[in-house]
Amino acid sequence: MTAQLVHHSAAGEGDEIVAPDATLTVKVGARHTGGGYELFEVDAQRGLAGPPHREPWGKAFYLLHGRLLVQVDDEGFDLAPGASIAIPAGALNTFTVLTPSARFLVVSLTGGMGEFLADLARSAAAGLSVETVAGRYGVEVLT
Repeated sequence: MTAQLVHHSAAGEGDEIVAPDATLTVKVGARHTGGGYELFEVDAQRGLAGPPHREPWGKAFYLLHGRLLVQVDDEGFDLAPGASIAIPAGALNTFTVLTPSARFLVVSLTGGMGEFLADLARSAAAGLSVETVAGRYGVEVLT
């Protein structure tokens, strides 16, 4: 076993990123994978998560609790616990929590998602717009 590549995150552990639409706990960060992928645990409340957007990285959702409607391009996918969806890089996407709350895992390829969300959280306090921050990471937000 190569100890420097091993990362363990116990239940309740991980850095938190508070986004406008959810709280994400970084379970495996890009720094643990050489930038190859990230794993987040997401807690979100009922409602639309945010405007449709495109990212230059692919991602996948795995629903643990609640129900989500995931919109990818022109198609909606109803996710119940145990369901998953892979969203390719560049696809227009968003999600809506249909139950009082939802908890799900997100695997994101590269380290871009974590960097973007952390920057977004910091920049909100400075009054920067989502579009300004998104442009730094190649994220296109439709308003």
